[in-house]
Amino acid sequence: MTSAPPRFPPHPIRGVRILHQKQNCAPHFAEIEVDFEPAAEGFAFEVAQELTVDYEPAEALSRFFAAAAVGIEEQLSLPEHGVVIATRVVLRRARAATFGSHELAFKIAGHLAARKALERTGCPRPQACCPGRSDEQYAELVTTTALRNLST
Repeated sequence: MTSAPPRFPPHPIRGVRILHQKQNCAPHFAEIEVDFEPAAEGFAFEVAQELTVDYEPAEALSRFFAAAAVGIEEQLSLPEHGVVIATRVVLRRARAATFGSHELAFKIAGHLAARKALERTGCPRPQACCPGRSDEQYAELVTTTALRNLST
């Protein structure tokens, strides 16, 4: 008899904070803090009502937040984790910079936040996608893959 894969998250995981920044000719900057709450099923993402971010143009923030949601969901959906997604993710805090903040930076921050939340539950880092890689090396891998997908 095979048991069903565990549900993620098994309990609330609060205050998952990620600062993703890369300084080079194509800078990245995204800072997010999210909470993962158990849900009945699936993936839901919401922005806390009290969240305010000092960034211009303010219209770009919704795209940045959507990109973070995509990054979180993509990471949680990797089969290597062996979990069933049943979570509501709440964006509690975010910071953006005029130079370096863009959708890809927030997507990578989302990936990293999901990885950190999985690690907090004891879920091992999947060796198939990132053996021994630091968060910075993983972010570089995600960036390279995303840019490769854009050019095809």
